[in-house]
Amino acid sequence: MIGKVLDNRYDLVEFIGKGGMALVYRAVDRRTGHSVAVKILRPEYNQDAEFSARFQREALAASRMSHHNIVNLLDVGQVDNMRYLVMEYVQGRTLKEVIRQKGALPPTIAAQIGIRILSALQHAHKKGIIHRDIKPQNVLVDQDGLIKVADFGIARVAGWDTVSSEDSVMGSVHYFSPEQAQGKPVTAASDLYSVGVVLYEMLTGKPPFEGETPVAVAMQHIGSKARPISEINPAVPPAMERVVEKAMEKKPANRYQSAFEMAQDLQRALQEPDGTWMTRLPDKTALNQELHSGNTGKQNTVSSGSSVWKRAGAAVMILVVIGGMLFGALRIYDQVVNTTEAPYCLDEEEADARRLAIRAGLLLEITRTSDAIKPTGTVIMQSPEYGTIMRKGETLCLTISTGPEEQQIPNLIGKTVDEAKTELDRFGFTLLALPNRVISNSPWDTVLTQKPAPGDMMPNGTVVQVTLSGGSVTLPDFVGMTRKDALFMVQQMKLTLVEIREIPVDDATQFERVAAQFISDGDSKEFKPGDQVMQQTQVTLAVYVPSEAAKAATATTEPASTPRQEATP
Repeated sequence: MIGKVLDNRYDLVEFIGKGGMALVYRAVDRRTGHSVAVKILRPEYNQDAEFSARFQREALAASRMSHHNIVNLLDVGQVDNMRYLVMEYVQGRTLKEVIRQKGALPPTIAAQIGIRILSALQHAHKKGIIHRDIKPQNVLVDQDGLIKVADFGIARVAGWDTVSSEDSVMGSVHYFSPEQAQGKPVTAASDLYSVGVVLYEMLTGKPPFEGETPVAVAMQHIGSKARPISEINPAVPPAMERVVEKAMEKKPANRYQSAFEMAQDLQRALQEPDGTWMTRLPDKTALNQELHSGNTGKQNTVSSGSSVWKRAGAAVMILVVIGGMLFGALRIYDQVVNTTEAPYCLDEEEADARRLAIRAGLLLEITRTSDAIKPTGTVIMQSPEYGTIMRKGETLCLTISTGPEEQQIPNLIGKTVDEAKTELDRFGFTLLALPNRVISNSPWDTVLTQKPAPGDMMPNGTVVQVTLSGGSVTLPDFVGMTRKDALFMVQQMKLTLVEIREIPVDDATQFERVAAQFISDGDSKEFKPGDQVMQQTQVTLAVYVPSEAAKAATATTEPASTPRQEATP
């Protein structure tokens, strides 16, 4: 598919990955020049009504949403019976990759990521959309620390009446809610259970339930209690542990009832980590039963003033959450996005090692040494070692093999001076370009001769002298040309203009024309029209300009302006 153009608009340039029903490519939108992600339904499913419906359902769900924490839909199309979605392209890593790389995340970072996932779900739930497959693989962390929820492929959309029984249990078993595992209908609380599981994994480095088979994992979601987070990671504060426990309650009624409510508690857990405040929160189920039974005590006498204070408190809490999210973005960037791992560069070719370093966001410092075993141009040592956590922009030091102590001098004839230097560096030799270039039909800075000769066996560090081409130019006669034409000719021939001397004359027909030329090699040798010279040869031109007398004569011949005559009535 690489190189294919969809709908004369989307150039597929890179395969990104694949899911259960689709292949994903990075493409370039010809209209905007921006990268986009193109999700293409697998060919084997094009005629499958079930998978086609799911694909259509994802398009419908995505079209209803527009949120900064959701991968947004840009376009939908079909070419030659091939269905595709065009999504926002997020350059970065999945949350799963981050956890695999770093293990348990700091609680503040885990909470901030959780708040952003919940922000996306609050938006989706308000639109009547339940994701049903929240997992770290579907959460993207971009290069600026932004969090994006992706893949609404099995989302349930309110009003969509063709959801199959198979859909009700689709999703990833490690992040199932108990009702999903039992094949029961799902609600927004099912997504919040999955967020709780994702938080558990961020805080401990592993999911709460594991087993040899998917059924074994699903059964644990239904009937087993997860090991307390604090036993695995004592650094997690009690408040955050309790938020996760509440989100992972087996009964949906005992969980958080909205993503916003859970996000508020996560934000408060950052500010009051001891968690004592959670024990003071009323049980919403018990409170509802009390209200329905009429046993409300003083609840019926709550004043309107108290209601105002409650609304004000809610507004303050919203501001606190928003402020925390802004601060958290910086923390996520600094601790998740702005760190990287030292790549494994040993035995890699230098060019490949450079690409690995660039991909990891690292600078390179290269030293070279001879090695009787490792091939020339391959990495024999690196510091820091593979897997070391580094900050992006730090320096990775690589030692490159230059081969054995003695080896053949490579052939440099015809290479540019930069190419010759790169070639000699690979073998541990040093380039010395002689200052005097030679007139030649070869392009400027091309190697014409070298010493030692190609094929000579020389020790590491040998200096190789090269003579470079100065190009070749046939000098024109600039005399009589206009200043403009002469300057254009100098530029085209790649000569070096040193000076323009101006000579006053009375003859107006000579104004701005070249009176004389002086062309030299910069020392004592002069050249005349028709001579062959090197590029960058120095040129001095003399140009005629109006004399003072000519200027005065021109001024006296200009017609004087006449005063305006007023009309006579």
